[in-house]
Amino acid sequence: MESPLSTKNDGFFENVYAVVRLIPKGRVTSYGAIAKYLGTPRSSRMVGWAMNNAHSYHDVPAHRVVNRNGLLTGKHHFSSADEMEKRLGKEGIVVKNDAIIDLKACFWDPSTELEL
Repeated sequence: MESPLSTKNDGFFENVYAVVRLIPKGRVTSYGAIAKYLGTPRSSRMVGWAMNNAHSYHDVPAHRVVNRNGLLTGKHHFSSADEMEKRLGKEGIVVKNDAIIDLKACFWDPSTELEL
């Protein structure tokens, strides 16, 4: 089985990173919202793989991408277990028990915020 991080996914990953770079400070989005915006609504897992690989790009604010329920599911890909929460906190996003408290208030949907 081929790795999901193969070079054939490079274009998709770059598209994911381009969207993530547009998320404003103090806002978050989900893997699924990014996938939907990119025209591949069933590829949220692939967006997750892209975000797992984002640590090698310093200009991708990966801490702003959470799961659909606001859980910090990607936190184990940061330098420490609480790094993602710290970064979100610096932007004014309140997290408790690895979940964003008011997801609706800080959710950024690229499908409505960006022109297709």
